Amino acid sequence: MTILIFLLGTIIGSFLNVCIHRIPKEESIIFPGSYCPSCSTPLEWYDLVPVLSFLFLKGKCRYCGERISPRCPIVELLNGFIFVMLYSKFRFNLDFIFYTFLFSLFIIITFIDLDYQIIPSTMILFILVGSIVYKILNLMLYSIPVNFVNSLMGLGVSILIFLIIFVVSKGGMGGGDVKLIGVLGFILGISKIFLNIFLSFLAGGIISVLLLVFKIKGKKDPIPFGPFIILGFIITLFWGDKIINWYLVSFLLR
Repeated sequence: MTILIFLLGTIIGSFLNVCIHRIPKEESIIFPGSYCPSCSTPLEWYDLVPVLSFLFLKGKCRYCGERISPRCPIVELLNGFIFVMLYSKFRFNLDFIFYTFLFSLFIIITFIDLDYQIIPSTMILFILVGSIVYKILNLMLYSIPVNFVNSLMGLGVSILIFLIIFVVSKGGMGGGDVKLIGVLGFILGISKIFLNIFLSFLAGGIISVLLLVFKIKGKKDPIPFGPFIILGFIITLFWGDKIINWYLVSFLLR
């Protein structure tokens, strides 16, 4: 089953590559079918087999010989491993379906933000609608109470914090970052969104310093913050309870 989950992740990862390429250009992600970005030749199904087509073609377009970005197999493999990771945590249930949907959107957001320093509003809307549907289905199928007050508090407080930073930084924090932390606050609720925010700034600070030290980025080069928000969310989702318990035991309950 794990192998099938991995293959499903790579197949969806191939579609995510299309989204990453087309959404910033405001192109349809459905029509036309996949094509070479260099020569615009439509690609056949055997050109689109996740990872294997890239290896078989030696990273070059079959038709024009131009180099295919290594990001394509990287995204496919990354999504495959993410699907396996989520399957190992949730097995095959509603949680798995929601979080594979959410993490797939995370991949799209991350790579678009890295390339263009934007977070498309459509992605934020998909996350918000998807999380509302997820909470309602949890109530209907498993009788898990929906605490919308907690979710709305998480949304409101996180947006307020980032709006203050947005104003103070005079554009150093993007509007897309404000909306992204808001919808993640809706998912996590008020109790965990503070940890998400703290981890986002911690990861952002450490990685930014490393990029400057190794001269990968200059002082005036923009460093998108969306990926750090997402990283903070992932850490909070998987290890948030352990981190909070460790903090309480180590510092507050001594």
